[in-house]
This record gives sequence, structure tokens and C-alpha cells, in this order.
Amino acid sequence: MNLKQSLLSAALIAGLGVAALMPQTASAVDGTINISGKVIAQTCTVNTNNGATVVLPPVNKSVFTAAGSTAGDTNFTIALSNCDSLLTNAQMSFSGANIDTSNGKLKNTSSGGSNIEIELVNGATPINLSNNTNAPSVPLNSGSGSTTLKARYYASTTPVTAGAVSTSVDFTLTYQ
Repeated sequence: MNLKQSLLSAALIAGLGVAALMPQTASAVDGTINISGKVIAQTCTVNTNNGATVVLPPVNKSVFTAAGSTAGDTNFTIALSNCDSLLTNAQMSFSGANIDTSNGKLKNTSSGGSNIEIELVNGATPINLSNNTNAPSVPLNSGSGSTTLKARYYASTTPVTAGAVSTSVDFTLTYQ
């Protein structure tokens, strides 16, 4: 055996010896991940306010006496139909550039009507559109379901000035 082979053999034996002295890890099955899902033929047909714009009534600027004052509650419906029969629920979430991230209301995109925003309400509780707190969940029965929301004026600060008010928001449905 030459010197190179002797050194290589000694290094190999030393390496194996060090590996044998290293701590060994134990492995065991600590849990199970079960996965299930649904493959559906279609989502739902969505109808917002029977296809019409939600029109709030005119209100006098004097009703907004403080920041957070509201007026002009107007109901509208989001109806889902022709849903796949495997679907049981649709969770709404909102997005868009018109959402005021500081308070979850909708910014007025018209010139005029300063210090006014639009608030959406689910039941009696405002929806925070920036984080979707209190966003509705729509139960689906026999392929359809609906939810009624409110839109209303919201004074972000005072004084409120007179003028046109308009805005829009996108929504997404996550089906279960």
C-alpha cells in the first residue's frame, strides 16, 4: 500500500468514526394531513341589486353633526343562483382602489361632497372593507342564496359639504 492509499484509508476510517459518534435523530409519524375537496361544474350567477346601481336618497348636509354620523340607509340584495349543487356557502370579500384603508369605508370618487364616504352594513354592523370584518357569508340551498346589505352616507370628518357622491367596490365570492 502506498502513502496516498494509506492516508485515504485513514481519512475514510476517521470520517466514519466521527459519523458514528454524531447524535442520531429519531423520526416518527407525528400527525396526518387529510385532504378533501370538490370539483364543481360551475360557480353561481351573481345578481347585484337586480342589475341596478344602488341609489342613496338625497340628504341635507346638516344631518352630519359629527365624524361618524350616518344617513340615507338603503337596502340592496346580492342574489346567487344557478349554483352547483355541491356548493353550500359563499363568503364575500371586498377589494378595490376606492377603499379607505384607514377606516374600511368607500371613498367618494365624485368632485364635491367632501368629507363624505359610503359605509356598507351587514345586518346592523358596518363592514370594514379593508380587512373584510363582518363581510357576509351567503348560505346556498338548492343552488341559490342571497344576502341583503345596506349602503349609507358616512361623515369621515366635519363639516360635510354638499355635492355629488359616487363610488364602487369589487367583491369576490369564495365558495365552500
